[in-house]
Amino acid sequence: MDDDVKMKCGLEIHVQIDTKSKLFCNCSTNYLDAEPNTNICPVCVGLPGAKPLPPNKRAIEIAIMVAKMLGCEIVTDRDIYFQRKHYDYPDLPSGYQRTSTPIGVNGEFMGIRISEVHLEEDPGQYNPSFGIVDYNRSGTPLIEIVTEPDIKSPEEAREFLKQLMTLFRYLGCLRGEGTMRADVNISIEYMGVQGNRVEVKNINSIKGVYKVLKYEIIRQKNIIKRGGVVKRETRAFLESQMITKAMRSKETAEDYRYIPDPDIQPIVISEEWVKKIEEEMPETPLAKKKRFIEEYGIDEEDAKVLVSDLDMAEMFEEVVKSLGVDKENVDLAVTWIRNELKRSLQYHKVDLYESGVKAEHIVELIKLIKDGTISQKIAKEIVDLLVINRGKKTPKQIVEELGLTVIKDEDALIKAVEEAIKNNPQAVNDYLSGKKEALNFLMGQVMRLTRGRADPKKVIELLKERLDKL
Repeated sequence: MDDDVKMKCGLEIHVQIDTKSKLFCNCSTNYLDAEPNTNICPVCVGLPGAKPLPPNKRAIEIAIMVAKMLGCEIVTDRDIYFQRKHYDYPDLPSGYQRTSTPIGVNGEFMGIRISEVHLEEDPGQYNPSFGIVDYNRSGTPLIEIVTEPDIKSPEEAREFLKQLMTLFRYLGCLRGEGTMRADVNISIEYMGVQGNRVEVKNINSIKGVYKVLKYEIIRQKNIIKRGGVVKRETRAFLESQMITKAMRSKETAEDYRYIPDPDIQPIVISEEWVKKIEEEMPETPLAKKKRFIEEYGIDEEDAKVLVSDLDMAEMFEEVVKSLGVDKENVDLAVTWIRNELKRSLQYHKVDLYESGVKAEHIVELIKLIKDGTISQKIAKEIVDLLVINRGKKTPKQIVEELGLTVIKDEDALIKAVEEAIKNNPQAVNDYLSGKKEALNFLMGQVMRLTRGRADPKKVIELLKERLDKL
């Protein structure tokens, strides 16, 4: 971002709660696999006279959990109401969306203040191209997280959302980025001129939020540069073109005509209920990162990468505890999980869960390295094969099937060393003339000839022994 542009951005983030039933009825929340308009009832489709059930208790508990993990104060000193937020759109059959007053307030996450956390119901799915609506999603419980305008760059917004999605995975009861929708409120100051706040609605990915902010900075900057005024308005994000387009003038709260829903009794959250929920809460990624650094002595960057994936963090702890908690084993676990396994997962474009690789596979791999059965080079190949085979074969099985054990026969090693010396006279001359790095080249040639099955230390020893005789 240009140094001469100051950006202020706040986010409104909506994420579905992974409950079996909807917020105000017993219909299933499965809208991906079900036939259109089958998981519905009179409440879902807003039929006149249909009365909602009391709010889904589990959804309320998860909202409290999220608020606590974001450092919010839980509202226990007053009733929490569900309100009707009125607007006309085909995916909202009743003409209003039920949304609660704040459940959590005054939080902070990654230095960004959290204004509030509340519950609301998801609308249906409208396809304007065909003019059809599927109400299976209507009524699915959502959590909305509203931040203060503390975000100062697109990069900061992207990192904030990435860490938020990690937090959701730790909770295990939210549907994550696949269901995330964000509204972005952005204004900039440029050439001493403060522009009006613009809202961009319904962005459904972290990448989308980043692109919207980059685009809006340029768009608003150009308007101010030409002497124009940035309008306060609501814009749509055209994902296919990665641009925003004006929709309407910015709404205010009055435009939605909020009224308490007369069909839903207020929620009362007691201190005892909050304490019970706190006992169920998992360790946060930030707390886990801090503990990894203190308990295992790993550096901050390694800890950050490990805790970014809950499955990987749990694998790391299982491996270390199985091998024994000492510096050597911790370092080996970091190397083979954080570095090599993550490299292979990224290359093959699968996550750890999909790969089928388990902690016992990594324990077995490290033991094979430690007892000299396989070399480091072969171990890297085995990691790739574990991912390719989706963990169906153990490291030992792969080693036995492919004959990948370290060569113990010294005569075979001597033969490979002599062949490397014979085939690379220039490297030999370089070494003899004092260029010690030539030794590493020759070792690489021996490793190639032995398909990585040689012990590098033994190879260096044999190379020096023969080269020093020349």
